[in-house]
Amino acid sequence: GKQGKGNGRSKKYRKINVRMPAGVDTDSKLRMSGEGELGLYGGPPGDLYIFLSVEEHEFFKREGMTLYCKAPVSFPQAALGAEIEVPTIDGITKLKIPAGTPSGRSFNLKGKGMPKLGSHQRGDQIVIVNIEVPKHLTQRQKEILEEFAKINGDEVSKSFKEKLKDLFAGTKM
Repeated sequence: GKQGKGNGRSKKYRKINVRMPAGVDTDSKLRMSGEGELGLYGGPPGDLYIFLSVEEHEFFKREGMTLYCKAPVSFPQAALGAEIEVPTIDGITKLKIPAGTPSGRSFNLKGKGMPKLGSHQRGDQIVIVNIEVPKHLTQRQKEILEEFAKINGDEVSKSFKEKLKDLFAGTKM
């Protein structure tokens, strides 16, 4: 009889489960041994390569094994010191914010970052303090802040330019 001109292979679509190892990042490549196309004329199947693209997280920013996150802190918490709760990939952890912490100060949570691919090592998580200024104040809060400003020697109504003039008094500006 007449032989076909095929190579002994046919297309078949199927689902396979893929285990994602901890620590994969965008451009990581996974090789699934024997899950590729069948070999020619009944030969063994090839390998399937999966190229990964990891989505950005709404809260964490990732650089290699290091995770970054911003932690909202109120002015009183930053000024007086506080213990805040910070999310990590392992769950919530407590972080002590010392009195007088400025906005932008960072704290290192050792070993709370991403795992290193194929290892038990972990990166760190850097928590950046973001002091939040309230948009709406109650009358009482406003009075307390105005009192604080007065005690502090801050004239609330004084413009930035006037403050600069005072700062550089005696120098040409």
